[in-house]
Amino acid sequence: MERTPWEKAVEFHGHSCPGLAIGCKVAEIALKHLREMRSRDEELVAIVENDSCSVDAVQVLTGCTLGKGNLIYRDLGKQVYTFGSRSGNRALRISVNGDARRPDPEMQELRQKVFSGSASQEERAKFQLAQGRRIEQILQMDESQFCTIKEIDFKFPPKAKIFPSIKCATCGEMVMEPRLRVKNGEFVCLDCFDDYSRGW
Repeated sequence: MERTPWEKAVEFHGHSCPGLAIGCKVAEIALKHLREMRSRDEELVAIVENDSCSVDAVQVLTGCTLGKGNLIYRDLGKQVYTFGSRSGNRALRISVNGDARRPDPEMQELRQKVFSGSASQEERAKFQLAQGRRIEQILQMDESQFCTIKEIDFKFPPKAKIFPSIKCATCGEMVMEPRLRVKNGEFVCLDCFDDYSRGW
């Protein structure tokens, strides 16, 4: 029996949680609106503006991954996701609404106890039950309640390239050519490079 997208995301992520449910919902909305299937190569591009649990679901459902070069992470701390279809030449910006992300205030204290390890077995069971209800609520939420979807103009990033690797003159580790710097006339990696600036 084939697993559901949710089950695949949970298996990849390692556990079920509301953040993963947000990513599943976002990915399903993007695929539906762009009329796309999971990306085997770089047919889709995803730009995520957070590094939360949701990103794992985006990877599993859309096929946009760091390794393929079609998942781009922007550290903005926002539950905002942009998806572009190269074949359809269309892109969407999906912003998750506050109500979809806001946990039950009653559960905040319980969550802290569970995550600190001080919760009783009964409290852990209560928390898991509440988490399950929250996950189901997110997955079943109407799109208009869950997020704002905008079709946007989008400049697609170039497809991923494979560059030659060169040995760092300082540490001896191999580094991709565009990440090299010159130090004392030799090529070095970013870790071995002393950046020089005077505040400019």
